Amino acid sequence: MKDIAPDSLKNVVVMGHTGSGKTSLVDAVLFKLGLNDRLGSVDKGSSAADYTDEERARKITIFAKPFSGVYTASSGRQTGLVLIDTPGYQDFFGQVIAASRAAETALITVSASAGVQVGTRSAWKCAAARGLARAMVVTGLDKDNTDFSRVVADIQAVFGKACVPVVLPRPGGGVIDVLGASDIPAELADRAAEIRNALTELAAETDDKLMEKFFEEGSLPAEELAAGLVRAVRDGGLVPIFACLPLRDAGITELLDGIARLAPSPLEREVRDAAGKPVATDASGFFVGLVWRTVNDPFVGQIVFVRVLGGTLASDSEIMNASRGEKERIGALLQVNGKKQDPVAAATPGDIVAIPKLKVTKVGDTLCATGHAAVLPPIVFPRPVMLQAVRAKTQADEDKIGTALARVAEEDPTLVVQRNTETREIVLAGLGDVHMDVAANLMKNRSGVDVIMETPKVPYRETVTATGEGHYKHKKQSGGRGQYGEVYLRVEPRRPDEEEWFIDAIVGGVIPGNFLPAIQKGLVDGMKSGAVAGYPVTDVKVTVYDGSYHEVDSSEIAFKIAGARAFKDGMSKARPVLLEPIMSVKVSIPEQYMGDINGDLNQRRGRILGMDNADGMQVITADVPQAELFRYAAELRSMTGGQGTFEMEFSRYEQVPSNVAQKIIAAAVKEKEEE
Repeated sequence: MKDIAPDSLKNVVVMGHTGSGKTSLVDAVLFKLGLNDRLGSVDKGSSAADYTDEERARKITIFAKPFSGVYTASSGRQTGLVLIDTPGYQDFFGQVIAASRAAETALITVSASAGVQVGTRSAWKCAAARGLARAMVVTGLDKDNTDFSRVVADIQAVFGKACVPVVLPRPGGGVIDVLGASDIPAELADRAAEIRNALTELAAETDDKLMEKFFEEGSLPAEELAAGLVRAVRDGGLVPIFACLPLRDAGITELLDGIARLAPSPLEREVRDAAGKPVATDASGFFVGLVWRTVNDPFVGQIVFVRVLGGTLASDSEIMNASRGEKERIGALLQVNGKKQDPVAAATPGDIVAIPKLKVTKVGDTLCATGHAAVLPPIVFPRPVMLQAVRAKTQADEDKIGTALARVAEEDPTLVVQRNTETREIVLAGLGDVHMDVAANLMKNRSGVDVIMETPKVPYRETVTATGEGHYKHKKQSGGRGQYGEVYLRVEPRRPDEEEWFIDAIVGGVIPGNFLPAIQKGLVDGMKSGAVAGYPVTDVKVTVYDGSYHEVDSSEIAFKIAGARAFKDGMSKARPVLLEPIMSVKVSIPEQYMGDINGDLNQRRGRILGMDNADGMQVITADVPQAELFRYAAELRSMTGGQGTFEMEFSRYEQVPSNVAQKIIAAAVKEKEEE
């Protein structure tokens, strides 16, 4: 940041449960920093933080966005502040994870009326996993039946006694900075003294000499107290709790003073690459930066957001994309504040800049100085939990749908595009129904492609449970050379420890060896469509043991056809069954929903495998058929009032119960008849 040294820079990612006042807080800070000429409002559609059409229409944050400004603290010292607003809605949690890689401090908002919620826990867990310094800010204290002390007790009960308030609400309005205020009302004096003592003790715990002095004297000099508190926040021994009323401009100055005083700078946090080697975080070292977000701008094209971790990045220069092993040419560097883009000549550690028109760079890539290869650990995004089949609404959009899907997936790596050759569908996977709906709107608004989203077809499989004998004689004579090939085979289940699925048991040369590859190809073709409902066949063993040939009319194509049809015959006699994909599921919910969710999983043909407690939530582990989970993300949210989340991954294929299989087979037959 221009005129601000890296040791005076603070990078803060703002997180919190949806509706906890996060964006209103960011708007108030932007107004205080002079980055907006009026106080923005989410409800009125004038928010400087939620400025995209999609965000204004939905009144929620969808995209993580950085804002950079300079704050002059009450002490007179100037501090550079990079504030990253992130979504609170769980469908967009990938944005939170990526933004956490661009900051040293997480500021977690907590609603005074709702207290600690699922999104609060998720934000805390994300920040802790990244080793970020943490602070919390209580919002909404102007609402009825709210109490700051009660929220603090709630926070401490969930996250521990390291969470200590550094401000107190002032009777009649406003807040008091416990560490800096000299005009503390008499009715708050005892509470303020108690907090100061707790903070002094936490500061002393960061250094043996300070602890010794604290025990001897009962207090610490101001400078040593300040240094100890900074270390405590950096190392996680202290999580300061602030209070703000953003719409009344109450507590904003105290919050910014606290960040300037307590939050670590980019130089105070150790950075290591994927190999564990330290990355020099000073401006004089080799440039290393992480791409944490990309945006497809309709006018400029792709813009990548880079957090500079070490060295200096200059405009009009050449760098290396170490993740892909290719060079990139840097034209302009932009400092982005909402819709405003200002060119900058260079960026140093802690800065976040946008670079337009890079050729190969994607989210999670490491950029570095040419000749200095350093690859940072990848950004690990959550697995998708909702799948939708996507098709173009009109024939004219068919040719453009691939490009439109690629653009939204490039911008948001938690969206995954899959082309299922079995079901002949394009499947879009994401984190929830709102996530998918936003993706569809972005495709329409940015690429001009209207899409229809439907429940995808389940990729069923077929197998056999017994042994069946198959036979087919392919004989065709229509003048000239004919076609002849006869195959006898045996179809049976293949055990997991058996590697070979094709057994040649021909003796006596009844089928010449040169025709066996053709028979095998025919079997492979036959396995593409089974005998139950036409789904691919898996886990079978085929033994070819007899047959016949004709010296003139036999050919590879004849034996290929004979092999495929003999397989169909043998499979139909080997008690074929339908298999369905089973997903391993972990559902996290508050305890009061345990009965409802257990009952619902049973209705979905799920098998409960275990129950546990993690991060204050009940965790149910279960195996559930994929067919029952396509809309589970939205349904779980509805059942739990937005408090439930889940993860899933493919586990195995398992036999479909006969009553369910009958419906699937009937639907498959009907579909074939319609075709």
